[in-house]
Amino acid sequence: MLELLASLFGLLIGSFLNVCIYRWPRDLSVVRPRSHCISCDRQIAWFDNVPVLSYAMLRGRCRHCAAPIHWRYPLVELLTAVSFAWFVSQYGLSLEAAKYCVFAAMLIGLIFADLDMLILPDQFTVGGFFVGLAFSPFVKVPDSTFAILVDIAGFHMGPRLASFAEAAFGGIFPAVVLWLLGWLFEKLRHKEGLGFGDVKMIGMIGAFLGIRGALFTVCVGSVLGVVIGLSWIKLTKQDASTYPLPLGTFLGIASLIAAVAIRDLPMQ
Repeated sequence: MLELLASLFGLLIGSFLNVCIYRWPRDLSVVRPRSHCISCDRQIAWFDNVPVLSYAMLRGRCRHCAAPIHWRYPLVELLTAVSFAWFVSQYGLSLEAAKYCVFAAMLIGLIFADLDMLILPDQFTVGGFFVGLAFSPFVKVPDSTFAILVDIAGFHMGPRLASFAEAAFGGIFPAVVLWLLGWLFEKLRHKEGLGFGDVKMIGMIGAFLGIRGALFTVCVGSVLGVVIGLSWIKLTKQDASTYPLPLGTFLGIASLIAAVAIRDLPMQ
C-alpha cells in the first residue's frame, strides 16, 4: 500500500519535474504561465494534464493542434514513480526514504535537462548540494572516509556532526578535483573538456552519497558515456571531435545505480 501511494506521489512530482526540465534551462518561471502547448500556446486543461494517463488518452498529441507531445513527459513521470516506490519499499515511511526520493527526483531532472539542452540547472545541482547537507545530520551519509581521516588525526566527532562533515567532504573534495582536472585539460588541449555544471553535479551527488558514491558515479558515468556516447556517435555518423556529449545524463544514471545499491548505516 505504501509503495502504491509513493508511486502516485512520484507521478505528481514527475509531472512537476517535466516543467522544471523544460523551463529552468531556458530561464523561465516554473510558476507562470500555466502549462501550455509549446506549439499552439493553448493552456492545457487539468484533465489533459494527468500524469501518463492523459498522454495515453491523447495518443501523444495536443488536443487542440495535434502537435506531438515529447515522449520524455510520460517517461519522466514513470521513472519518478518507480523510484519513489522502490525507495519506500526499501526504507518504509522514513527520512531515509524521503532523502533518496528527493535525490532520485533531482537526478531524473538533471538527466533529462542535460539530454534536452545540455544544461544542468543550478536549482538541481547547487540547490541539491545544500539539500544533501540538510539531510545529513538526520540520515547518515553512507560513507566513512572522512571519519577515518579524522580518527587518524586523533579527533572525534558526534554522529550527526560526523555525517554532516562526511556530506560536505564528499561533495566539495571530488568537485574540486574534477574542476582541477577539467582546468588542466583545457590548458593542455585548448578546449573545454568538462562543463562546470558537471562539477556542481558531482558536488551534489557527494553531499548525498559521500565521496565513495561520488567516485563511483564518476567512474561508471564516464564508462557509460564512452560506450553509449561513442556508439550513438557512430550510429548517427556524427563527428566525435565536436559532438557535445551530455555527460550529466550518464553521471545521473550512474548515481541512481549507486543510490539503489547503497544502504544507509544506522546513526550511532
